[in-house]
Amino acid sequence: MFTNNRRQEERTGKYGTPRVNYLQELVSQFQNATDEEIKERIAANLANFAYDPYNYTFLRQLNVLELFLDCMTEPNERLVEFGIGGICNACVDPSNAAVVIQCGGIPLVIECLSSPVRNTVNYALGALYYLCSASNKEEILKPEVVDIIKRYASAGAVSVSFSNIAQAFLDKHVSELNQAQD
Repeated sequence: MFTNNRRQEERTGKYGTPRVNYLQELVSQFQNATDEEIKERIAANLANFAYDPYNYTFLRQLNVLELFLDCMTEPNERLVEFGIGGICNACVDPSNAAVVIQCGGIPLVIECLSSPVRNTVNYALGALYYLCSASNKEEILKPEVVDIIKRYASAGAVSVSFSNIAQAFLDKHVSELNQAQD
């Protein structure tokens, strides 16, 4: 459920912690954590907050998108999964997508297409759907990337979600490219 200021006030009450403070606390806990399991839990929690437009400004303000990108460079597959999940959830918003792009996130998202973790691949496909624009199509629509996405689109028997997301990407971005070339 999406939040608004009134709903947020109702949920936190008179003495509750404002959302931005709560998110800041999570970021601080993540940065100070040495235990991988704790980091995974916090990254997952932050990724869940990234789906709600109410939090988008806070995520940018607190550099949570950059934290997600950092998670995607870790050897820990769970951190990668939660990092790309947060990016996928947040980049529906053009301002968040711009931050991801400016921070060099596109190659990291593309790299997630070859993950052994199903959720990671799904999130990467979804993120690319929202990140792809006229200004960065050349970076995303490289033949090798389009080929991978086409293989996912034709893998309906293996994974309907891969197939559906990949086909939506192709319909929106590759069909447009083919029409522009005709």
